[in-house]
Amino acid sequence: MNILDLRPNPEKKLTVVIQGISYNRYPIRTHLVKIKEPLLPFIENYVKPYFKKGDWVALSEKMVTITQGRVIHESQVKPGLLARLIVKGVKKYEDDIGYSHPRKMQVAIDQAGWLRVFAAMIIGSVTRLFGRHGDFYRIAGHRISEIDGFNPAAIPPFNHYAMIGPKDPDKTCQTIEDTLGIPSVIIDGNNINVEVLGKSDGVDLDKKTIRLILLDNPMGQGDEKTPIILVRKIAK
Repeated sequence: MNILDLRPNPEKKLTVVIQGISYNRYPIRTHLVKIKEPLLPFIENYVKPYFKKGDWVALSEKMVTITQGRVIHESQVKPGLLARLIVKGVKKYEDDIGYSHPRKMQVAIDQAGWLRVFAAMIIGSVTRLFGRHGDFYRIAGHRISEIDGFNPAAIPPFNHYAMIGPKDPDKTCQTIEDTLGIPSVIIDGNNINVEVLGKSDGVDLDKKTIRLILLDNPMGQGDEKTPIILVRKIAK
């Protein structure tokens, strides 16, 4: 297979320059991953034909979460009073519902506990008045910022599921590298922000630099079906 056949997603660039170094980001189209589908064969099948030494891959946290079975169907979630109250003050973004969905907020409450989320709501509301953002997630803890799902724009059937974030992202990345020889990172990306959740030792960049390379979310936010990005440094 020819890596030149891998074209960037619409409105995304193939190449970015970070700290004077150019990187190509090749999106790899896959089939729609199934719940608890083995991750290693999935990655090997799609990445190995293009991979060469010096490359690394960025994996969608949603894809990894689904393969780990860390998903909750909407039929299992009943929004309570606190969830319905909190979402009234949540900012809504185009193409990303964030925590404006009561069921998604209820999943966060179930993970962190209602008392902690209630405290996070009160303190976060106050500190936001002084220009501080993100205190709600920091105080609530339990990695609730990684919870995704119930997004009507998601590919069915996952528009009916919440995903609670990958388990042991650093360990998962290292297992991929140790088993397949493919250095890996896991990212939580959307059209608002990108966060690096885990990385293997073979990715010789810090998380800040990795984030900058992927900051425009080259995987896309729609039905692209490109949950893997192969990153290749361009020689000068």
